Amino acid sequence: MSLLSKFEQHYIKIKGNRWYWLFSIFCRVSLAYAFIVAGLVKIVGERFASGLSVIHPMGSYLEALHHTGYYYTFIGIAQVVAAILLLIPRTVTLGALLYFPIIVNIWILSYALRFDGSFMTAPLMVLANLFLLVWNYDRLRYILPFKSFSNLGIYIKPKKYSNKFPFLFFTGVLTTTVLVVVFFVFAHPIMPRNSLKDCNMQFENTANNKETGLTFCECIHIEGKPLDACLEEFKNSSSN
Repeated sequence: MSLLSKFEQHYIKIKGNRWYWLFSIFCRVSLAYAFIVAGLVKIVGERFASGLSVIHPMGSYLEALHHTGYYYTFIGIAQVVAAILLLIPRTVTLGALLYFPIIVNIWILSYALRFDGSFMTAPLMVLANLFLLVWNYDRLRYILPFKSFSNLGIYIKPKKYSNKFPFLFFTGVLTTTVLVVVFFVFAHPIMPRNSLKDCNMQFENTANNKETGLTFCECIHIEGKPLDACLEEFKNSSSN
């Protein structure tokens, strides 16, 4: 039996389990809610994360994006459309496909700028989106580069779901969530944070680097220099 055949057998079992189905609904609703909120802000013309200073690395990006006119509105419309498609059972697959490149872009942007607002939530949203893509494998497989397809067809919702609780799967979900949180807390020794006060607080109990740390925060929140430049200055000051 090929690896693909084994996967499809396991896939059928998963699709017939009530707990996996409920988890898919949770992913759809939570992802849709996040994009509806974010998208409507853009559609009405308000700057996203308006409380963030325009000299903050992320604030500077969002300010520039806000001034791109109808492109900014277009992003908001795309987010709301993706959210609505996720909420409609017949269009979930299309919604997940549209959602994916947008949320991956947000994830990479958040990581690059170490933005507290979505540094932790964005990767979790990417994983939830990936789950939905796999959940809709029966529809997506026709655009995959397979030489031939099995007779799986489009999966039909069973009249009665299996109620067996998938402990291994949800243990994996919980473990992954914890690892993402731990990574968020310990991935970077310093973060720009969203305000000068919050930035300074991370250096309060670090006697050796307190002065250079405060200088780093001023570099971000007062001087408005790029994150890489401030990190380089911090590194040079710490090594002296």
